Amino acid sequence: MNHKTYNRRHFLKLSGVGGVGLSAGKKLVHLPELYASRSNSSMAMQGPDIPFIPNRVASWWNALEDLQWNQKAIRDKVKRRAAGFAKAKIDTAVNYGFHIRFDFSNYFGQLHEYFRAVRDELHQYNIKFIEHYSCNHVERPRGTEEFNKLHRNQRHHILLFHDPVAARHAQYEGHFFQDICELDIFDGTRGYARQYQMEAFCHNNPGFLDMHAKYLERIIREVDFDGYEIDDMCDYVGLRSCGCKYCRERFRRDYGHEIPEVSNKAFWGDTTKPMLNWGNYENPVFRDWIKMKDDIIADHVAMVKRIIGNKPLLTCCSSTGPITLNAISLNLERIAGRLDFFMLENVGTNIKSVNWIEKDAEALQQKDIARQRGQAPAIALSYTIYKDGGYFGWSLARFWGVANWASTFHQRLQEDPPDAMELEDMIHDVNNWEVAHSNLDNYTAKDFYEVRLVYNYYCRINGWRQADGTEHWDKVKKWSAQLVENNVGYRFVRYQELADAAALLAERQPLILDSVACLSDHQYKAIEDYLKKGGIAWLALPFGTHDESGKLRSRPLSDQLLQNKYRHLHLFDSSAHTNTLEQFIAAGTFRPAIRQVAGDKGWALRVRFYKDQPVLHFLNTRLNAIPDASIKDISGLPIVRSIESTIKNNRLRFEIDRQKLPLRPLQLVSPELEATARPVPVTGQSSVQTLEADLSGIRIYAAAHTSA
Repeated sequence: MNHKTYNRRHFLKLSGVGGVGLSAGKKLVHLPELYASRSNSSMAMQGPDIPFIPNRVASWWNALEDLQWNQKAIRDKVKRRAAGFAKAKIDTAVNYGFHIRFDFSNYFGQLHEYFRAVRDELHQYNIKFIEHYSCNHVERPRGTEEFNKLHRNQRHHILLFHDPVAARHAQYEGHFFQDICELDIFDGTRGYARQYQMEAFCHNNPGFLDMHAKYLERIIREVDFDGYEIDDMCDYVGLRSCGCKYCRERFRRDYGHEIPEVSNKAFWGDTTKPMLNWGNYENPVFRDWIKMKDDIIADHVAMVKRIIGNKPLLTCCSSTGPITLNAISLNLERIAGRLDFFMLENVGTNIKSVNWIEKDAEALQQKDIARQRGQAPAIALSYTIYKDGGYFGWSLARFWGVANWASTFHQRLQEDPPDAMELEDMIHDVNNWEVAHSNLDNYTAKDFYEVRLVYNYYCRINGWRQADGTEHWDKVKKWSAQLVENNVGYRFVRYQELADAAALLAERQPLILDSVACLSDHQYKAIEDYLKKGGIAWLALPFGTHDESGKLRSRPLSDQLLQNKYRHLHLFDSSAHTNTLEQFIAAGTFRPAIRQVAGDKGWALRVRFYKDQPVLHFLNTRLNAIPDASIKDISGLPIVRSIESTIKNNRLRFEIDRQKLPLRPLQLVSPELEATARPVPVTGQSSVQTLEADLSGIRIYAAAHTSA
């Protein structure tokens, strides 16, 4: 890959959003970025730093023996693996292992020498090297059961942590780890993330921030990676922390509240439930607590970006939509303005991972976050144990039109399979096939979409649910599945764009507004202006029952909207167990550009333009994972050994609306066809063309390019 420099230092053009609800007696402010005034950072909001574009990414796995740098065997391994990465056409490597970084504080010197040697070896092949570590935890299993669980499930972190005696004295740069931890509000102990057996540092503790800043400055000085993925920019301890003096003081200063006693059910809700379901979102003080915890993470991210300068920054994110993310302060939209690359961690190596449609909404939402962040690169990370899983992950990334990050799950299983492949060997064939036969520039490509699916962040951050527990994200995911199954391209419209009437009117594709209960006045005005000027919208109630701070309106905004009787506003019932999209198609309300008329309906079709030339991407929605006979993941489910298709009739025929999507004859290619290309005839000169694609013998993925 020819790495161009895309150093975009323009200021973002951010849409306005509604006023943020503050505590009584505080001034109401109107902000271009949600809650931006909460940040202590003075760093100006700028466009992303993009000195290189990742495309074929792979994890650079470490092992405990690498701490013995610079023994000859380790030097030889680094050279051998870097050469293997080059042969596999990998352009970006991401460091993986030595993950809970401050567990290794006594060994930073030799660790950094090893990293620098890896970087130098990769650079000989023009492969970029991105750092990746967890900044705010130390492994501290409590008791024998937790100790054994850690060694069963988290071997891939590379485990070398302090015993309970040494832990009392563990420190870096004069900051004792036990002194900078979060504080459990319920029992006063140090914050403990039980799912990972870790004690968590408080993102708001000035000692921790000083320690992390000094470590970042050191690793930049001693290694100078090409980019930085700072992991766990969230709070895995969750709602039961942080009750330290710094967080109590901040809640008082920024929001005018005290953290209530743990017996206060009006704030904490039912704490007999799992922690992810705690909290009473009817209480504005609890909603402020959620927002304040997000503010703290955002300030930490801003500090990191300020230190690393114009090197790309990213963090780990596997989900953006559900309300439960509030409990662990995992909020990609809140920190997006400081990030340069965006990755979706498509977690899963077990047999359920082939059910990919349910992940499509997350992938396209994160892709839109990247797009709105100055067209920042988007990356999909998929894990695998065996070769079919690596091919499937690559196929997902290409269907979504993003960079592929291939990763084995070295040491994640309790015992590594004896036939496990090296990552570079696993991805070698498909990467080399791509370079030879389908080397597309996904970064500059443009998706073909016919509808715009609205996801409004205000519904999530304010914890809005219907009486039956359904949330806005549930409706969005349902729409995503319907659109995929009917080959209708879509993109997301999120909270900032929803407040910008000019942006909404710049395109004519219908807006899907399903259960957008929390809505700002600015968003409503933009939607109203859009409809007044002939824009099309599909609406399901509730709509505008609450404002952007979660406060119940005396009268829903839907009352006002519906009484205006806009010509192109179509009301539908999203509670019915029907396929609304298919109903709209049958009624003629919506006419898709692509309609399948022959063959089994199991192949999803997505169109993307590369230098104005259309490419059709096919991905199988009816995959069956063949489980390994004995190996299971940490959840107890079998891992994927291989993948098969359950589609019987792969001879597909489509009717194409020529006015929306004019096509010429195409050539079908797939890694499963190797160097062979099949003709894809496109016939008819009327308003409807016919396209025929023979996917016989193909299990997972194919693409159709314009023929020469």
